[in-house]
Amino acid sequence: MQTVIVLIHLMIVLALIGVVMLQRSEGGGLGIGSTGGFMSSRGTANVLTRATAILATAFFITSLALSILAGLSHRPTSIIQTGAPAEAPSAPGAPAPLGSGGGVLDALRRSGEQQQQAPAAPAAPAAPTGPEVPRSQ
Repeated sequence: MQTVIVLIHLMIVLALIGVVMLQRSEGGGLGIGSTGGFMSSRGTANVLTRATAILATAFFITSLALSILAGLSHRPTSIIQTGAPAEAPSAPGAPAPLGSGGGVLDALRRSGEQQQQAPAAPAAPAAPTGPEVPRSQ
């Protein structure tokens, strides 16, 4: 349904652009005015004005229909999970999953306590795999 309305909307947009481009210039913006042409009669102006109004109305109706359809399919989601996660984190220093109690400060406090209990040895630098830029030490 939404795809059909989008296609109709695009056809209306293209028709609206064409009808607006066919209308006679009033010579306001760029100082260019047409004194005559193949579509400069009074009757043609009325037809183009009515066609513009009809296409503009159809454009607004399809725009509203698309926004209503988009709103119906949108389901608000929560950033906080309410259920238990399927997997528990495997790393010992990994933060607790959402919804398991405690906040960010509690998770940081726990990770700080774990680091104080088991001080890690300084990591050895990795062997270079290719040319490197010299670094100051």
